[in-house]
Amino acid sequence: MGQQLQQPEVVEVDVERERRRTLVLVNLASIMERADEALLPAVYQEVGAALHATPAGLGALTLCRSAVQAACYPLAAYAAARHNRAHVIAAGAFLWAAATLLVAVSDTFLQSPPPHHRAGERRGGGGAVVEVEHGRSHRARADAVDERAPSSPARTPPQRRTGFGGGRAARRSCPALGHGVLCRLAGFSGDGAGTSFRASALLVALARGLNGIGLALVVPSIQSLVADSTEDGTRGTAFGWLQLASSLGLISGGFVGLLLAQTTVFGIAGWRIAFHLVAIISVFVGILNWFFAVDPHFPRSNAGTCDRLVTKQSAWQVIEEMIKEAKFVVQIPTFQIFVAQGVSGTFPWSALSFASMWLELIGFSHKETAFLMTIFWVASSFGGLLGGKMGDFLALHYPNAGRIVLSQISAGSAVPLAAVLLLGLPDDPSKGFAYGIVLFIMGVFISWNGPATNFPIFAEIVPEKSRTSIYALDRSFESVLASFAPPIVGILAQRVYGYRPDNKGQSVQLDRENAASLAKALYTSIAIPFTICTSIYSFLYCSYPRDRERARMQSLIESELQQMEQEGSCLEEGES
Repeated sequence: MGQQLQQPEVVEVDVERERRRTLVLVNLASIMERADEALLPAVYQEVGAALHATPAGLGALTLCRSAVQAACYPLAAYAAARHNRAHVIAAGAFLWAAATLLVAVSDTFLQSPPPHHRAGERRGGGGAVVEVEHGRSHRARADAVDERAPSSPARTPPQRRTGFGGGRAARRSCPALGHGVLCRLAGFSGDGAGTSFRASALLVALARGLNGIGLALVVPSIQSLVADSTEDGTRGTAFGWLQLASSLGLISGGFVGLLLAQTTVFGIAGWRIAFHLVAIISVFVGILNWFFAVDPHFPRSNAGTCDRLVTKQSAWQVIEEMIKEAKFVVQIPTFQIFVAQGVSGTFPWSALSFASMWLELIGFSHKETAFLMTIFWVASSFGGLLGGKMGDFLALHYPNAGRIVLSQISAGSAVPLAAVLLLGLPDDPSKGFAYGIVLFIMGVFISWNGPATNFPIFAEIVPEKSRTSIYALDRSFESVLASFAPPIVGILAQRVYGYRPDNKGQSVQLDRENAASLAKALYTSIAIPFTICTSIYSFLYCSYPRDRERARMQSLIESELQQMEQEGSCLEEGES
């Protein structure tokens, strides 16, 4: 008798242990997801030099990944509705790990260039290409090349590799090729590599697309698992911890990429080593989630309870149900407002992928840039946790307006803070302390929206079964336009504000001018969207209370119906 009384308590303890373990594992997955996302922007200069790409071309790679990611969020909703979300997260980790590995091994033809490519190097400027890929171990060969061509331009020192593109000959080579459309669209130059370069550019683009599929599978499942594991009064804090984990991933991915950027390991470029590391760790995290994370909808232990009622459905029936659910979510006024503000609010964060490049153009070294960006992301991670806790507190005392006011303060503060950072501070690398302080303050203030407002409210305006769909649809709609931020920043910098690629990488004055051009482009991409975002939040004061109460009533009705179905199922099993 005593054992029977203690059994429910034991089951409850086991469920709580599984819940905590699952939250830890999904946070680990979030760390690696963001680390993978931050890796390419952190090494834009090195990848640009290796692939001979302009800033607009590098932005096009990010656009490729983001566009595919946005298009595949409905696939994530389907997978989460049909399968164990822990397994969906693991599968996504395996996919993005494979894609990251493809980028790491791409363009290897430069390590053994064809004869016509080597001849092109001997005509001048080839030493820089060799050194970009192989580092200091091949300086002797590069010097020998320069000795054989005394009239060629001076070899580019590795400390001054700040430009993109491969010079006039490089710009001619890609259009001259019969099938160089991808190169021209993405801003790549062939530099005499011919078919090998086109194949490599295509491989990188396909890898970024595959990367987007993996990331799309993971994010909605993580967010819905966190929402299902928390209550309304603590959900903001839980999402704050999730943002802390995500920011830790951004920090680690960017930091590792920047620190390894100019190193070589056994003749392999450091940025390639960084991609290999992220891929290997992602596979390990995926394995942990597959075997040890638990989806509450697919519990491992049902002791003391009747098995959950499961209805067998065909794939077409599931798709029809998902379309019906998507229509229901899209028609919610609060969700429509969130999508509108999210498109503008996500745009600046995507544009910040050029922040590392901007700091390096000012004159900061790789290590100094890594340190400054670490300050910003550490501040934003703790700012997200602070915002989540403040959101829970204000929601308790002001349930209809507390979370909304907090987000308007956060988004509005970005405009003056970005002006101080990008336009107010001098372009002087000796002012690193001032840059660090402004980056820290900006990181703390502009990172409240997600954990304090958006993610908790999403869980309140739909029934529990629709949470994965609302998170997936939100990410899809927002990412469609936000994915254009990196190429728009690159285009603004080049076409509007006068950014000029420095192919030789030797002009400090040109670097400063390019830094000013990029700063203006970044501020345009931050101030205007955040101003729009702050204004759109105001519409939530009317729609949010109504939609929340409607969702509560619907959840109550569905819960009672589900309980009646389960009781009837248990009675039928008992009679049989």
